[in-house]
Amino acid sequence: MRAVVIHAEKDLRVEPTTAPALGPRDVRVRIEAGGICGSDLHYYLHGGFGTIRVREPMILGHEIAGRVEAIGGEVSRVQPGDRVAVNPSRACGHCRYCQMGLQQHCTDMLFYGSAMRFPHVQGGFRDVLVVEERQAVKVAPHVTAAEAAFAEPLSVCLHAAKRAGPLLGKRVLVTGAGPIGALTILAAKAAGASEIVATDVVDGPLPVARKMGATATVNVAAEPERLKAEYGAEKGAFDVMFEASGNQHALTGAFDVVRPGGVIVQIGVGGQFTLPMNVVVAKEFDLRGSFRFHEEFDWAVAMIGSGSIDLSPLLTASIPVDRAVEAFDLAADKSKAIKVQLDFA
Repeated sequence: MRAVVIHAEKDLRVEPTTAPALGPRDVRVRIEAGGICGSDLHYYLHGGFGTIRVREPMILGHEIAGRVEAIGGEVSRVQPGDRVAVNPSRACGHCRYCQMGLQQHCTDMLFYGSAMRFPHVQGGFRDVLVVEERQAVKVAPHVTAAEAAFAEPLSVCLHAAKRAGPLLGKRVLVTGAGPIGALTILAAKAAGASEIVATDVVDGPLPVARKMGATATVNVAAEPERLKAEYGAEKGAFDVMFEASGNQHALTGAFDVVRPGGVIVQIGVGGQFTLPMNVVVAKEFDLRGSFRFHEEFDWAVAMIGSGSIDLSPLLTASIPVDRAVEAFDLAADKSKAIKVQLDFA
């Protein structure tokens, strides 16, 4: 079996691996598709992010889907042959935060393809993966593996939308139109937002943002004054802002167009930011973080299965896993790619 393993910055290898034994409550999944996430790219390009560094070889990947190959004797939720989206989050279920219903803050979290703990949690970019029954979420029969692999990033965006509160009739700004920004547009549209404006610093993602439901788009690098000119009157037009780029300038540069009392949801992770706190105070912004997901994963699978959303504009390319380095290099080029998936066929 093959696995996509990061050893250090720009040292990505496709290597042989083995699957653990199947326990009574386990499901063995033959992976078919895996989406390359921003965190995967951080490991590939920089050997980590912030203070988190790769300290041992680690299999990457947490946006994964495939077919059930075998099940343990006590499994009832899925059967061999079912296509499933794999929830990469394994909360302990016992700690203080799990008991509070905040499983995304579990103190003993096992999240696939993460170097946040040591030994690292090995990821899902491999031919065969053994998961707990609760992690294998059956998808509708018509859903492809490529579509099912979008369940994880979509769940991140559904959680962000929940963090924002009611969006019905709201005017929404999304900064950063990459995969998370585009899926946030979709989530905001599904929640009833009346207007959704998306921004980026390159033109490439903006047509995709419009296909996902943005009512207008702005290249803030090419037209740095346009956002304020069109949406800055009377202290700002937007009720809610989703910051999906992880860039300080994207966040603070939009303060002029978020109305007083507006909600700002920070999704993108960008390290240390310097904020004009006088503006935050004077405009009484409600700044909220958004981290991962829990029950939203099942919501995402149901949403994809409903047929009410079209994810195809997001998928730039599906590249065979043996060409993983090529796939990662393409995914890192934001002028050419939105979402790149690995094909394990």
